Amino acid sequence: MLKVTPNGKNRLDVELSGSLNAEGMKAGLDELVSKSGGIENGKMLYDLIDFHWPTLGAIGVEFSRLPALFELMKKFDRVAVLTDTSWLKKVSEFEGALYPGLEIKAFDRDQKKEAQAWLAS
Repeated sequence: MLKVTPNGKNRLDVELSGSLNAEGMKAGLDELVSKSGGIENGKMLYDLIDFHWPTLGAIGVEFSRLPALFELMKKFDRVAVLTDTSWLKKVSEFEGALYPGLEIKAFDRDQKKEAQAWLAS
């Protein structure tokens, strides 16, 4: 499940849990685009709860929307990723290097307060 929740004027909180199929990916990405409208210099708190690989259909949906996702990410300056999986932390921070002007920092899931403080700084 991919859930997107506005948290203030320029912040979105995103939760990803369990398995994600094509329909779930489409609905989640639609929600992300819709709820990011009007955001400038945004912040995102991305909480990876019980991560499972998405289905091939979900990956196909994501790839089909890459141009729109690249444009969407330009609305954000910082993304804090909460995960207890070390390889996801490394991948998340590496991904930040792919987006000019976007800083991504990974935190353990029990460091939510620290992640929120970093987003606010």
